[in-house]
Amino acid sequence: MINTIWLIFFLAGFAAAAISGRVDVITTSTLKASEKAVTIAIGMISVIAFWLGLMRLMEKSGLTLVLARVLRPVVRLLFREIPPNHPANGAIVLNLSANLLGLGNAATPLGLKAMQHLQDLNREPGRASPSMCTLLALNTSSLTIVPTTVLALRAASGALDPADIVGTTLVATAASTLIAVLCDRVARYLSFRRPGR
Repeated sequence: MINTIWLIFFLAGFAAAAISGRVDVITTSTLKASEKAVTIAIGMISVIAFWLGLMRLMEKSGLTLVLARVLRPVVRLLFREIPPNHPANGAIVLNLSANLLGLGNAATPLGLKAMQHLQDLNREPGRASPSMCTLLALNTSSLTIVPTTVLALRAASGALDPADIVGTTLVATAASTLIAVLCDRVARYLSFRRPGR
């Protein structure tokens, strides 16, 4: 669907340029945008490599286990349906840890792995379980302590102080996560009160 939308945008822009007789603007804009995209991507590599390396060091030093221990009670509270020693707990903790560090790309495979484990526990395979909905809400709202990817984009774009958004990001993501959890709890409550459940 998104590919279709982008194709429509592209064709509409091309048609508008052809009608106004300014097709050369498309060529110039495309080349400039491509050049900027490559510059930003190369700039991001260093920052993302740094944070992924730091995450690896945290993993090797046992700091991620400490983070996992801190998050485990929260996971147990939010995901009561999951048995205590089920692999889904570990996958969820790792996914939340990656999100806390703003490593969206690294968090995605961990989130997919957690969803696979939750699907194994799902009594209605054709329908999302409450735990799956909770995990999706947490991933969408994504409490972030260090917005690594955004910092990388800002640094690559030449921001004077790329880290000046850390405080506001923490406040915004804390608020969005709190609201997501509250909405998830309300939706669960209403779902279980519905007749036939």
